[in-house]
Amino acid sequence: TNLDFDQIKTSIKDYLRANSTFTDFDFEGSNFSVLIDTLAYNTYITAFNSNMIVNESFLDSATLRENVVSLAGNIGYVPRSRTASVAQISFNVSTIVNTPTLTLKAGIVCVGSANDTTYTFAIPEDITANVVNGTASFNNIDVYQGIFLTKTFLYDGSLDQRFVLNNSFIDTSTLRVYIGTESTRGIEYSLSENIFDVDKNSRIFFLNEIQDEKYELRFGDGIIGKKLGENGDGTYITANYIITDGRDGNGASNFSFSGSLESAIGEVIDPGTVTITTNQSSINGGDIEPI
Repeated sequence: TNLDFDQIKTSIKDYLRANSTFTDFDFEGSNFSVLIDTLAYNTYITAFNSNMIVNESFLDSATLRENVVSLAGNIGYVPRSRTASVAQISFNVSTIVNTPTLTLKAGIVCVGSANDTTYTFAIPEDITANVVNGTASFNNIDVYQGIFLTKTFLYDGSLDQRFVLNNSFIDTSTLRVYIGTESTRGIEYSLSENIFDVDKNSRIFFLNEIQDEKYELRFGDGIIGKKLGENGDGTYITANYIITDGRDGNGASNFSFSGSLESAIGEVIDPGTVTITTNQSSINGGDIEPI
């Protein structure tokens, strides 16, 4: 399709001159010139839009991220998400409460600083340690830079229901998905990147990037993967994940404790002053895969 305005205008004039009805018209010096300009402009815009639409339909020529991601999904490829910077820490907690274990709850654990900026560090799952002589030792814990979030859905049985995690900057490696009831978290489902060794009873989910660098959960249909709501797993979907600043969180080394601890019976424990030992400064934070 011709995308040159002057050539489009010339083509329209040549077409009209070839028509005997317009043989004696002066296309340059009459009001007809305004009409031709309008037709040429309309044709130019239509041709431009058509060209852009066609370009966005192919992986080699698409320029919009959501189109590139959608086309890549047709061949089973999901772009790498933003990745949280990870630090490794250890600390001891002393307690006078009579409990055999202490549990460090999923969520924020500590606060660190890098490049004159303060960042929060969290864990995606609970961590339990035994209490020995009144002290619980949490050793070699990997903490992820970012904010821990939970999103809950209720499956209603409709075919067009979507499960969209409405936060950008998710580190998908920290995503945990559970299927249960209103009162229980239920059974953890695993992320599947292909359909090999998957049957109708496989407790899996699929993950797709959609618009604005957000993600959508998809579940089995009863043939490829277990269907939601079948065999008593429940209809409540709980997704836990961490949103992160990516590479900006690299380099944090001094941490102060901000976590939440519970006893074996779920009682919140006041840990007092906790001194954190840094085994490894935060590293390996990265941005989302570019197109």
